[in-house]
Amino acid sequence: MEEGTSKSPSKRPSTVNHGDADPFQWDTREDCQVRQILDRIADKWSLLVIALLENRRLRFTELRREIDGVSQRMLTVTLRSLERDGLVKRTVHPVVPPRVEYELTSLGRTLHATVQSLVTWTEKHQGEIAAARAAYDSRTADAAEATAP
Repeated sequence: MEEGTSKSPSKRPSTVNHGDADPFQWDTREDCQVRQILDRIADKWSLLVIALLENRRLRFTELRREIDGVSQRMLTVTLRSLERDGLVKRTVHPVVPPRVEYELTSLGRTLHATVQSLVTWTEKHQGEIAAARAAYDSRTADAAEATAP
């Protein structure tokens, strides 16, 4: 276990209540279902799979070809998890060799709209983020030089 972490349940973090928002909706405990779902759908491979399956069915090999850097194992694990969560439907066609296709379920399609909003935000702000990264890298490089013997 990492230093500073605890396996024992803790109090929920206090948050500021803005209007009707539930001040405890962001429960950070490891066993919190909301956290577990966010961990699943915010995973980089899951986001890409959800984005690629918009309004279409794709075979495993097509998904793997489209997602640069994903291993066969990681794509398999991701698809199984998304299927388990009810976001992706897996269809096996009884042909030789077997043909397996994946598509978003109706629940997955509702999530796609949110994913698309995140992508749009990222595209809009990528320049600002690049500038912030460059400024940070410059500051940390300068600090490292200042403390070097």
